[in-house]
Amino acid sequence: MPDALHALERRLGYRFVQPRLLERALTHRSAASEHNERLEFLGDAVLTAAISAMLYEHQPDAAEGELTRMRAHLVREESLHRLALALDLPATVRLSDGEARGGGAQRASILADAMEAIVGAVYLDGGFEAARRVIERLF
Repeated sequence: MPDALHALERRLGYRFVQPRLLERALTHRSAASEHNERLEFLGDAVLTAAISAMLYEHQPDAAEGELTRMRAHLVREESLHRLALALDLPATVRLSDGEARGGGAQRASILADAMEAIVGAVYLDGGFEAARRVIERLF
């Protein structure tokens, strides 16, 4: 595994048993036929469940509508993009040459999708509890 991916694992606080999952999570559909879209789908659901549980635990007096608004704020593209930048995902995301020249490594949608895909990859690699711990650490 390249040094940049090891550094990302350290920033995530999670070491992959199956490093190919992390590599796939960072691969945009423009770069390869084995890309991150399915992991993104899974990661979105895991992220929503973990954030919902965290809010339920840490906000015992909040009403359902308030919890829903807080969750939406945390899992929206803008929040995931900021988190991706803090983790330095632009240095590790794999894009086609054309997408890279067009600034794709900084594009909010691409980086937010990669964040969801990483969550999906952690879930497949280590289960829900591992994914929940990473999410709790990041959020």
